[in-house]
Amino acid sequence: MSTTARLYTLNLANTKTYLFAAIFIAGNLLLPQLAHLVPQGGFIFLPIYFFTLIAAYKYGIHVGLITAILSPLANSLLFGMPPVAVLPAIIIKSAILAVAASMAAKHFGKVSLVGILLAILAYQMIGTGVEWAITQNFAVAVQDFRLGLPGMIIQLLGGYFVLRALAKV
Repeated sequence: MSTTARLYTLNLANTKTYLFAAIFIAGNLLLPQLAHLVPQGGFIFLPIYFFTLIAAYKYGIHVGLITAILSPLANSLLFGMPPVAVLPAIIIKSAILAVAASMAAKHFGKVSLVGILLAILAYQMIGTGVEWAITQNFAVAVQDFRLGLPGMIIQLLGGYFVLRALAKV
């Protein structure tokens, strides 16, 4: 399934880049707060990545990377989650997601379930390897696959429907 959409690549000189990044960062601040109402909700729903996916797919690499880097930092500073010790792995995974989602959008040129799936698989698979290298703990590295499958499904289906809703914007 796919739908045509207006996809953008906003550059760093464009003020819309920072406006959209701020909106998506706000989403990445609110969604984790809701997810953390459920025990282990952050591990299950992977909420910190949702709006990074949307930002990068719809508005390109710059909006995606700003969202990817600042969202976990802001959440950690404001709410203590994610803990500082796991910030490097989460920021790296977020950045990989931003790159993969912007590349998928550019390649497919439309909102595509396959494109979104490939972006999710890329950040999870590469991110798992990076997290394993950082933590030296395989069980910690594969935690998203053990607990976070519901979150990946939400990213895939929710991301698809949000991007479709934004398709004409």
